[in-house]
Amino acid sequence: MNESEFVHQPVLLRQAVEALRPQNGGVYVDGTLGAGGHTRALLDASKPAGRVIAFDQDRHAIANAERWRKEYGDRLLLIHDNFRTVQTRLAAMGIKTVDGMVFDLGVSSPQLDEAERGFSYNNDALLDMRMDHRQDRSAATLLGSLSERELTVMLRQYGEEKWASRIASFIVSERANRAITTTGQLVDLIKAAVPAAARRTGPHPAKRVFQALRIAVNDELGALEELLEQIPACLRGSARAAVITFHSLEDRLVKQRFALHARDCVCPPKAPRCTCGHRATMRVITRKPILPDERELADNARARSAKLRVAERL
Repeated sequence: MNESEFVHQPVLLRQAVEALRPQNGGVYVDGTLGAGGHTRALLDASKPAGRVIAFDQDRHAIANAERWRKEYGDRLLLIHDNFRTVQTRLAAMGIKTVDGMVFDLGVSSPQLDEAERGFSYNNDALLDMRMDHRQDRSAATLLGSLSERELTVMLRQYGEEKWASRIASFIVSERANRAITTTGQLVDLIKAAVPAAARRTGPHPAKRVFQALRIAVNDELGALEELLEQIPACLRGSARAAVITFHSLEDRLVKQRFALHARDCVCPPKAPRCTCGHRATMRVITRKPILPDERELADNARARSAKLRVAERL
């Protein structure tokens, strides 16, 4: 990849950064560096002494940031890893807690726009979809190894795909004759599996399948669940976490886990007394998610499904 082309327009940038209330000298985590939009905004808002520890599992994002990090010197630390390791990584640096965390989930514009990454159904390329090239399993590997039942479950669970069973059947039939290795092959299969009447309305017929595959290949929901469990322990008192999601599966996880962190008791409703010992560690700031305004939607079509949720450490 040409790193000079690694450009991404961050969604809900102002709202997320303002929610964290960055201060001079604070230490912040950007768990999804991408093209550096949130990282730079936090560094600028916390100058002259604020620091940002930025994570990304995509080597292209880290390489791109190496080009401009000199502007911030030792105020910026880059970590080539998934945000699911945040607590361990902070502890290894001798950092117990930070003053704020931001996570902009999902796939970035550079990943979608670079055809050879295999994330997009609009370009014919190898079925890759790995955000971290150090992992072995690609989308093609997954399609070739899962049973028909496993494929159906994956497409229903991660893509909320109405035609999951039929698409899985077509995939299994096709791979009996030849391996499914390109996005073009997969798109043709999906179009053949989905009835013509269903293809005439709604989004691209491959959209949900590609989402499901990407989530499965990168274990996105598993990583998010691990992250959400760690957030309270990583924040010092009154520090905040801001999470931007782009589909209902992510948003539901964030909403439910923030709500759980904000409860004093998680015993069954009919329990005569509390025996769980659970105590609230966070306060939910956004009872309803913050959405992009009309101006941002006009400027960035990819913002239309974005939701921002914020919680504060007690």
